Amino acid sequence: MATANTQPSSAVRLTQYAALDIKGADAEKFLQGQTSAQVSLAKGSFAPLTCFCTPKGRMLANGQLLRLGNEHFRLLLDASLADTLANHLKKFAAFYKAELSLAASVTFAGASEPSETIAEHLGITLPEQPYTHVTSPKGTALRMPGSPRWLFMFEEETEEDAGSLVNSDDALQNAWQLADIRSGLAWLTDAQQDHFLPQMLNWEALGGISFKKGCYTGQEVVARAHFRGQVKKRLVLASVSASLLPTIGDALMDESGKTWGEVVSRAWSDDQQVELLAVMNTKVMEEEIPLHWQQQPITLHTLPYPVERLDPEQIAAQLV
Repeated sequence: MATANTQPSSAVRLTQYAALDIKGADAEKFLQGQTSAQVSLAKGSFAPLTCFCTPKGRMLANGQLLRLGNEHFRLLLDASLADTLANHLKKFAAFYKAELSLAASVTFAGASEPSETIAEHLGITLPEQPYTHVTSPKGTALRMPGSPRWLFMFEEETEEDAGSLVNSDDALQNAWQLADIRSGLAWLTDAQQDHFLPQMLNWEALGGISFKKGCYTGQEVVARAHFRGQVKKRLVLASVSASLLPTIGDALMDESGKTWGEVVSRAWSDDQQVELLAVMNTKVMEEEIPLHWQQQPITLHTLPYPVERLDPEQIAAQLV
């Protein structure tokens, strides 16, 4: 695999994220019936990965759940899904003392190195452990899963304020995306909504599914797929030589033209070299079937985590 510098060296503005706020006396109860996370684990420091599904277990969105106050939760997700998920959930929130709204004033930025300047600006100490966050009235710092990275959410920053702390460098934005890919972390977008079971994005291997909680929408299908071993497609890490980026959803085929997988995310790792995450039929790995994207051979790489169940309860218990 290429050895390009994959990590941002300074805070870079990230426009691919959105924040959906869920507030109210019944916010926790409402979320507990809708999301794959054990909501009670989000106690103000642990931010579990989570997802929302259809009754058939297909993902409507995935993200990370933070508790910012006693009756205030925030879901971090891909911006292309924010409106549709909010409208979907509002149909159920009407039966609870819970309100949903997009945090439109939040500015997102990311960095791979601890930024004391941003920490001082927010009035916080940066979280040291993955899946954890620290919040102040001025914003939040979230330590991302995988390689050391921090995602910052600035509350109600003016363009001038944000501009003094972050930049919009294209190379750094690509580096952030590449770090997600190398961490085996795929964010669902509107291009593939209602398309995958959570396990197809290795969501249970990242601690994104609680199999110990009660019912939520899609829970029966997700649990059945897990306990009966019915997941025949998995997220894989791969690379390909190319002069342009694949499109999300592009097919990965064998020599006969049969499709075995599709692109979920992609980023440049070097000149003419693309790294990507793809959902692929497990037979490809089991039988070592050669695949191509637009006649270019695909090389598979090892993910940075084992593809096996990791309970969010286990992650929370290990945090100090």
